Amino acid sequence: MLIRPGIELGNITDVGCHRAENEDNYCYAEPEDDLDFQRKGRLAVVADGMGGHEGGKLASAIAVEAVRDEYLSHPDGDPLQALQSAFQNAHSAIQEYVRQHPELDGMGTTCTAVAILDSQLCYGHVGDSRLYLIRGYNISRITRDHSQVERLVQDGLITPEEAAVHPQRNVLTAAMGVEPAAADFSETPLALEPGDILLISTDGLHGLVSDQELLASAAAQPPADACQELVRMAKARGGFDNITVQILKIM
Repeated sequence: MLIRPGIELGNITDVGCHRAENEDNYCYAEPEDDLDFQRKGRLAVVADGMGGHEGGKLASAIAVEAVRDEYLSHPDGDPLQALQSAFQNAHSAIQEYVRQHPELDGMGTTCTAVAILDSQLCYGHVGDSRLYLIRGYNISRITRDHSQVERLVQDGLITPEEAAVHPQRNVLTAAMGVEPAAADFSETPLALEPGDILLISTDGLHGLVSDQELLASAAAQPPADACQELVRMAKARGGFDNITVQILKIM
């Protein structure tokens, strides 16, 4: 895997302690051509499939491959437009697969993708996988979960602490491949600073590990070591779902 200077990268996916199959998927990608890299920058994607063992695994794999391929081949030099096109292509690819395999009706996936170009961050997001920004001693969640429980939090009906243990916390209101897709995209690029850390995770991690624990681990260790430690923490607490995390530190 090609990783040019400018970031430090760690990523890992784990089946967890209770699942027979890993329905998560991820990728990190850069264009091979240096001129293309100047136009496209870096791409990182995390997806968490749903729709049964076979459907979920397929949906997340289709999503990650379609987002990567469309982003890297998109003719426009604008990373945000390339991400939007990539998400639409991935959404359509999953739906087309279901049309050809109707027994997999209902399969879909979360998808959180970041593009980094010239120290500027753009993102696309659907579902309840998350993107965090760690800057100094602070962690902020960039994405908003597309879930019933998140709606309750936004409406002031429950607290974030109550949401973390709510029995319906994993019920999604939007997913790639399922109508309505309703993805969110960054309105404007976010300027990144040296030392910033981006953390992308599926709910198998952030459902068991607190934001402050994510911060403490990612800020204190190299990304690869932090990924390993965070997965160990989630599994020690039950590892009820598949666990995937990518950490990118801006150098």
